[in-house]
Amino acid sequence: MLSAMLGEAWHAMGANRMRTALTMLGMVIGVGSVVLMMAIGQGAQYAVAQTISTMGSNLYIVISGSTSTGGVRSGGGGGPTLTVADAEAIATLDGVLNVAPVHQGTQQIVHGPNNWSSTVVGTTPPYLEARAWTITDGYPFGESDVRSATRVALIGQTAATNLFGAEDPLGQTIRIRQSPFLVIGVLGKKGQNLDGRDQDDTVIIPLTTAQRKVFGNPFPGAVRLIMVQANSPESMPAVETSVTALLRQRHRLRDGQDNDFFLRNLAAAADSAAETTRVMSVLLGAIASVSLLVGGIGIMNIMLVSVTERTREIGIRLAIGARRKDILSQFLLEALMISVAGCLIGLVLGLGGALLVNSLTNMAIVVSGAAVLVAFGVAAGIGIFFGYYPAHRAAALDPIEALRHQ
Repeated sequence: MLSAMLGEAWHAMGANRMRTALTMLGMVIGVGSVVLMMAIGQGAQYAVAQTISTMGSNLYIVISGSTSTGGVRSGGGGGPTLTVADAEAIATLDGVLNVAPVHQGTQQIVHGPNNWSSTVVGTTPPYLEARAWTITDGYPFGESDVRSATRVALIGQTAATNLFGAEDPLGQTIRIRQSPFLVIGVLGKKGQNLDGRDQDDTVIIPLTTAQRKVFGNPFPGAVRLIMVQANSPESMPAVETSVTALLRQRHRLRDGQDNDFFLRNLAAAADSAAETTRVMSVLLGAIASVSLLVGGIGIMNIMLVSVTERTREIGIRLAIGARRKDILSQFLLEALMISVAGCLIGLVLGLGGALLVNSLTNMAIVVSGAAVLVAFGVAAGIGIFFGYYPAHRAAALDPIEALRHQ
């Protein structure tokens, strides 16, 4: 029975090829648009997720507070309110995985005839683990280098390229503020962070070396910020509370007195960026879905025309014993075949469009099986939904009136 119906539906579609093709065009455009837009939206989500992963996970940044001199107030980081001792105390708190005090700034780096302005980060060994930063060549500095203020450096990919070109930087010497530093490691590539800064344009050196040889430090032990990594996302609120209470106690701040430091939750900023891209992905899919609705209306219109043209044929079928549900099934099947055929063609065009966008723009494109199944299922559902009224109208025809139709 089903095979006979499929044959009849195929014959009906082939009898008016141009009309069938134009009817499918709405579904082709709709499904192609949905697949392409969802691929772009999910690609944006993937790109943001990759950027977030380069920052490290479960991170807080504690920034030293502002100062006020003669009525002039500085911003965050302007006052020497954080120290290495604060970082050591934070490391003893429950839920804290890594703590790294940081003293950083922009300096001119020199190697031979080349020079490059780069961010110099003075810190301790846990910084690399907190930031999930790998070393592609060489090895990291250790606690002994921090204690001895050793002049060694880890260099990022961008800084290495601009200073050394194609030359291997490992074992080479660079100069920072006239002090020579031995490059002992090359950092893995991270790319841009959420604010667009190139994370690879970085040179990392021991904290004590940065304080004594590069930046100077009129306040012994003072640092500009402390990076704190919680051991899990669930423990982050407790860690935030503990760090705030500890620093207020250590800095002898009275009740009601403002903090002399700022605590920034990098995970919250990352979640906000990820949520923005998720909303954008849904919005793109919703906009593209409008064309599916238009395609469904096109199917309904053409099926209504088909019912009118085939009224006499319907009357003959009913007269020789066809049941009304057979007529209903026949026209529903025709609408479904048009919808599914348009969906398959649209799917191919959507995938081709996604690959084209990727090749022309290098934009991250992600085509998930879920998106394909959703587009296919929605297209089939639209075919049945918009095809039901014409099919029901055909099945409800009076056989005698239908036979009289010219």
